[in-house]
Amino acid sequence: MTYLERLQTRIQITGSALCVGIDPRLSAHYGTEALGDFCEQVIGQTAEFAAAFKPNIAYFEAMGSEGYCLLEKLLPRMRETGALVVLDAKRGDIGSTQEHYVQCYFDRWDVDAVTLSPYMGFDSVEPFLRHPGKGVYLLGVTSNPGAADLELHALADGRKVFELVGDLARRADSTPVGEGGIGLVLGLTNASSEVLDRLPDVPLLIPGLGAQGGDLDALRGGNRSAPFLVNVSRGILYADEQLSFTEKAQNYANRIAEVI
Repeated sequence: MTYLERLQTRIQITGSALCVGIDPRLSAHYGTEALGDFCEQVIGQTAEFAAAFKPNIAYFEAMGSEGYCLLEKLLPRMRETGALVVLDAKRGDIGSTQEHYVQCYFDRWDVDAVTLSPYMGFDSVEPFLRHPGKGVYLLGVTSNPGAADLELHALADGRKVFELVGDLARRADSTPVGEGGIGLVLGLTNASSEVLDRLPDVPLLIPGLGAQGGDLDALRGGNRSAPFLVNVSRGILYADEQLSFTEKAQNYANRIAEVI
């Protein structure tokens, strides 16, 4: 099965397009052991409503070798739930370096998809596209204000820089993984019907709901068939402490289902 097919199947099973971001903050816990217990609770309590989990590698790298050990312990827990695992790494480098990232992320850690920075060109993406059943999400329009500095910048022909990234996604159709192996990141805080119309019909990973204040109504309408994943991190992990992780995940899953 392609990544697209696997993602669609998981969304059908859960009835949810929610992606639960695993962005653990060591400063909020008493050491890495307590942090690990916290993450396992999040995973176990939200899995019913999670189409995917998205661990952000930076939060684990900040803890050094202990963080890497913790991530390697948590990844099997995520996979055991049946949810897909999207590693938020945002890597982008020359092909030979990318091949080593591939060896870690796809071969050793067996994640289902990874986020990549596309700004070194298509050859920096290709090593990740040689793995059937795996997926990548290229940074298209991110959720930060700085997206206006580059991604939303207008080109001489009237297109935007992020449309060049969309062109890379279209090129992926000729790679060994075939159609469905590549998607785009679209930050909800910068989403609009105009932006959606300019993107190819590929899977979208959509951060920005919850603490970042993105509006789900920006996703209404359009004629897209590829699946969305809407990510919530802080809104589940560290907000509304009077609610369980299960309740928060269900609430967000319901909100997303009303729109998508």
